[in-house]
Amino acid sequence: MGLNTLNAVIAEDNLYVGSSKDSNTGKFQNDKSIEEFSLSKLFRIIRRSLFEKDDSTTPDFKIPVENLTLSAIEQIPNDETFIIRLGHSTSLIKMANKFWLLDPVFSERASPFSFIGPKRFHQSPIEIEQLPEIEAVIISHNHYDHLDEKTIKQLEKKTARFILPVGNGAQLIAWGIPTSKITELDWWQNIAIADVTLTATPAQHFSGRGLNDRDKALWSSWVLKSESKAIFYSGDSGYFKGFKEIGQRLGPFDLTLMEAGAYDEDWPDVHMTPAQTAQAHKDLKGRKMLPVHNGTFDLAFHAWTAPFEELTELANKEWIDLLTPKMGQIVNLDNDESIEASRDLYWWRGE
Repeated sequence: MGLNTLNAVIAEDNLYVGSSKDSNTGKFQNDKSIEEFSLSKLFRIIRRSLFEKDDSTTPDFKIPVENLTLSAIEQIPNDETFIIRLGHSTSLIKMANKFWLLDPVFSERASPFSFIGPKRFHQSPIEIEQLPEIEAVIISHNHYDHLDEKTIKQLEKKTARFILPVGNGAQLIAWGIPTSKITELDWWQNIAIADVTLTATPAQHFSGRGLNDRDKALWSSWVLKSESKAIFYSGDSGYFKGFKEIGQRLGPFDLTLMEAGAYDEDWPDVHMTPAQTAQAHKDLKGRKMLPVHNGTFDLAFHAWTAPFEELTELANKEWIDLLTPKMGQIVNLDNDESIEASRDLYWWRGE
């Protein structure tokens, strides 16, 4: 079952536990088959990158960032729930008087190389050294824009544990993370830590960091629940029926952190369009939505502002409570004034 999974418990006795894994290939699978990556698709994407990319995929102004300090974070009250978006899919959450860090990537590039690959549009609002003690780092999958070697190594000394989908622990062990700090969960398994229950939930995606490890480790979305709040984080996912199932079993959610960016006609199964993101939020029975997986790295062919503009339009039409805080902005989910301050900012317009 994986590292430290003896600490994991089943969310409910009657829930199916486990993702689909082919015993012959040792690879994880989605509930619905998706198009496999091929050399012909790779060449098509490279050709499109050379001839279809335009300047709209990157900002032409300095993105506003609210810089954070450890002192400011330590002043956050203990009895309320806070969310701070740090960039791309990286978010710092304070829940039940503990800090939780989602998919931390603090490096300059989302790449296996330091000199090439997608480069940050903006600096991180806070350096790793300034972060508070982290109760758990939660990883959705092993792609470079979600699992970063340099970041994980730097976080080791101030993180109590690392929670990952099954099959990902070996990567952290190879980077020197102690086995005692690593817990792997399969879909629908959960673990209770410091008055917060973390549940690994399904997603429709894939994994791999090289040419020969496709789908050898699991990918997942995540649910964080305290006594007073419930938060859903999509990780990376195409739109699928699993969102409705998660909403029925574990919803409603006070906040959904939803992937909204890097979608494209060449990979429709593994990322969502803004319309699909909005529908997934509704399937999950979400009350407020904060879009992530955008605004930090150039990972697709659409304009970098497109996810924000399209979701803003959809939210107005479909009565979705959309939060679009600046990177580094502290949002108190228990305070109406703080929530209001994270709406309708339009910071991506450079105005």
